[in-house]
Amino acid sequence: MRMVFVLFDSLNRHALGAYGGTAIPTPNFDRLSRRAAVFDTHYAGSLPCMPARRDLHTGRLNFLHRGWSPLEPYDTSYAALLQKAGVYSHLISDHFHYFEDGGATYHQRYSSWDYIRGQEKDKWKALVEPPIDRFKAMYHPMQHQAEPTDGRLNYMINREYIKEEADFPSVKCFDAALEFLETNGSADNWLLHLETFDPHEPFHAPERLRKRFPSGYDGPILDWPRYKRTTESTAEIAEIRANYAALLTLCDEQLGRLLDVFDEQDLWKDTALIVTTDHGFLLGEHEWWAKNVMPFYEEISHIPLFFWHPEHRCDGRRKALTQTIDLMPTILDCFGVQAPATVTGRSLLPVLDNDSTIRDVAIFGMFGGATNVTDGRYVYFRYPTDMVGQELYEYVLIPLHMKSFFSTEELSAAELVDPFDFTQGMPLLKVPAYAGNKAKEPPQGLSFKDSQTVLYDLLTDPTQVSPIDDGEVVGRLTAGMMEIMRLHDAPDEAFRRLEL
Repeated sequence: MRMVFVLFDSLNRHALGAYGGTAIPTPNFDRLSRRAAVFDTHYAGSLPCMPARRDLHTGRLNFLHRGWSPLEPYDTSYAALLQKAGVYSHLISDHFHYFEDGGATYHQRYSSWDYIRGQEKDKWKALVEPPIDRFKAMYHPMQHQAEPTDGRLNYMINREYIKEEADFPSVKCFDAALEFLETNGSADNWLLHLETFDPHEPFHAPERLRKRFPSGYDGPILDWPRYKRTTESTAEIAEIRANYAALLTLCDEQLGRLLDVFDEQDLWKDTALIVTTDHGFLLGEHEWWAKNVMPFYEEISHIPLFFWHPEHRCDGRRKALTQTIDLMPTILDCFGVQAPATVTGRSLLPVLDNDSTIRDVAIFGMFGGATNVTDGRYVYFRYPTDMVGQELYEYVLIPLHMKSFFSTEELSAAELVDPFDFTQGMPLLKVPAYAGNKAKEPPQGLSFKDSQTVLYDLLTDPTQVSPIDDGEVVGRLTAGMMEIMRLHDAPDEAFRRLEL
């Protein structure tokens, strides 16, 4: 068995022709949709980036216990399990979060890995005296807010070294993937995990692609929106969207290069192919940018999935409700490897053949934010009454945040507690957490009190602008939410904070 697993970051399914998008031509995603099974009801689980990857590696939700985090000692990674079973796994990625503190335990689970430098805040090039004044003139004030800070200076420096199309990190990722296929084309029993940070912001694309999407904007570089409500002018909003469109076009072209090799070498006969993303992205819809602070609308949580397997039926659409956690047991199933008992996801191979139902409801969310549940038709956001003062703890063995250690102050209040049912008997540190402002905003126009019961009917209101009141549906979804929380051995306070 051979498999190529392609993971894009921040891929908005609404932008793809295969999912009804019309504003951006995506001929190669469309081309794939004519060959592979297209999953119509596929959702994220834990958000955002590294929590989603922890779901992917372990086959279970993690946002009920922890925020952004590395793989913990008790986590069982699909890549490690493949290695143990004699399957070679190779990671190619320009996703620099793997090399920050909070993601540093993922890439070593693979047999080998190739890291492409230069994306976003990657601390790549050494420039002791960067031209700050020139950068401030080059970039829109939204991007530097008086002074380049929070890693955005790294992007400005990195961009100085990305001049030709061949310099773009995502292009280099696909170059490396095609090299892997050429080198290992005659081998068997391998998985290639090809992961590109694009189309994650900043939306920097080659100029030939950017010219395809005129915006009417005439100002400094504006390709990296802040995670906030939209306050920009019509022209500025159009510019950001145009830059996303250009970058998505680059992703589509790179995917086309891979599909060309599948065609030329007829890899379809013996190689599985999965293409998906970690989460979507808001481009001004609901008057929001990005993905973390606002409710997890469909543009964020409802994500694309394409799946080709040479030994299973792959034509047409699949309606079954699926999630990111299902990919781990699916990949193991493809290689004949048994999933551990801790896995709560389900293999998608039966869904390929018969569109089999594997769950009635799915929950998704971010640590400290709302817990959200869907059955594929209805989506229900349930918020704590008090987002700032809520009872919230992180359960850790490796006390790392996204890009720092836990502080002395945080750990001084920690206590050692008994294991959960998935931690292989390992006790954990229980550390008081502060939710901050992440994923706390209810839908616009609703108070926190109102947002306890925000329910949308996606059949009649697919853009989620008109919440409905249906006690029967809320009761059914809430019961399903609680069942999944119990399945994941959620701590008691996870129920209390939601008044469950």
